[in-house]
Amino acid sequence: MPRLSKVWHPMAQGVYGLSWFCCNLQRRVTMQTFAEIHSIAVEHKGSVEALERLLSTPLSPAGIQMIPDDRWLSAMTKCVFQAGFNWQLIEDKWGRFEEVFAGFDIARWSMMSDDDIDTLLTTTGIVANGQKIKSIGGNAQFLTTIARDHGSVGNYFAGWTGETYWQNLRALHKDGSRVGGRTGQIFLRRMGVDTLIFSTDVIKALDREGVIGKIPSSGKDFTTVQTAIDAWRHESGRPLTQISQILAFSVE
Repeated sequence: MPRLSKVWHPMAQGVYGLSWFCCNLQRRVTMQTFAEIHSIAVEHKGSVEALERLLSTPLSPAGIQMIPDDRWLSAMTKCVFQAGFNWQLIEDKWGRFEEVFAGFDIARWSMMSDDDIDTLLTTTGIVANGQKIKSIGGNAQFLTTIARDHGSVGNYFAGWTGETYWQNLRALHKDGSRVGGRTGQIFLRRMGVDTLIFSTDVIKALDREGVIGKIPSSGKDFTTVQTAIDAWRHESGRPLTQISQILAFSVE
C-alpha cells in the first residue's frame, strides 16, 4: 500500500496550532484598497457624512511655519509629561508649567543646568519627575539646532512630506528626548503636522491587512508600512492624518 503524505492540520498541533491557524485566517494575503477600508469605516459610523465629521485636517505648510519656536517645546513637554500620567492632571497644571518655564523659550532651556533641575524638583504646582524635567533641556537643544539649521522649528516640520514621514519620524525619535513611540506621534498631530498615529486600532487594521502586527521599530518595519501607506495615500488623495483615523474607524 502506498504511503499517504502527511498533511498539516491545526488540530494535530494542539491548542497552539489551532490558535495560529485562526489568527492567520484574519490576516489578508493582499491588502484591501483604501476605498474598501473607507467603506468599512462608513458602515461602522453610519454614513459618509458622519465619518467625515470625525476626521481631522492637518495644517498647511504655511500654517505650520507660523507656529513660534516656543510652542513646539511647550507641546512636546506636555506630551512627555502626559505619557504614563493622567492626561487631565497635566492639563489642569499646564498654566503653572507655562509660568514656571517662562513660556518655554528654547534658547533659555537649551542651557538647562543641574541647578535648574534641582530648583524645578522643589517647585510647587508642576510634576516633580526628574527624568521628564531633564528631557525639557534635551528637547530644547534639539529644537534650537533645528531652528539654527532651518530658520525656525516651523520651517523644519513644514518640510515634512508623506513620502519622507517615516524617516523623519525615526529622526525625531532618535534625536528628541522621550518622544519615541506614540508620544512623538501625538505631539506632531497636536501641532497640525500630517501624522499617522500607531494607536491600538490602527495596528489592528494594519495587521488585518497583512502589513504589520506591531508598532514598527526597525528599518524594515517602517519600510513595510511606508509602502502600504503610500499606496493608500496615492489612491485616496487623503493626508496621513485621515488615513490613520479611517484605519482606526474600520476596526470594530
